[in-house]
Amino acid sequence: MAYSVSVERSFVAQHYLTVPDCGDENELHSHTYTAETVARGGSLDEHSYLIDVVELEDTVEKVTDTYTDTTLNEAPGFEGNPSAEQFARIFALRVSEGVDTSEVETITVRMQEDDRATVSYEHQV
Repeated sequence: MAYSVSVERSFVAQHYLTVPDCGDENELHSHTYTAETVARGGSLDEHSYLIDVVELEDTVEKVTDTYTDTTLNEAPGFEGNPSAEQFARIFALRVSEGVDTSEVETITVRMQEDDRATVSYEHQV
């Protein structure tokens, strides 16, 4: 049996795609992103927690604040094409660095870009 704890935040950020011939996507534009962050693991700590949900919420909020109203192309880690897949990976890594993962086996981020597409990245901790 596996446990999971998730939090979700929405925010607006900008980017432009660097791959050729993407039309308007090659121009600077905004998206509303919704990041659902899920911690999973098979055991609980001495307090019967997989992860402290307040710590997870605070960390996700800090990561969200880092990218809110910014241009992703200019942020560290977004060298190359700042795709939603890339964003989900970077977001998951930043969250995993900010929380106690002693009982957590994976951190998964499902990143929704507007209402059009959702991608995910699963980070093994």
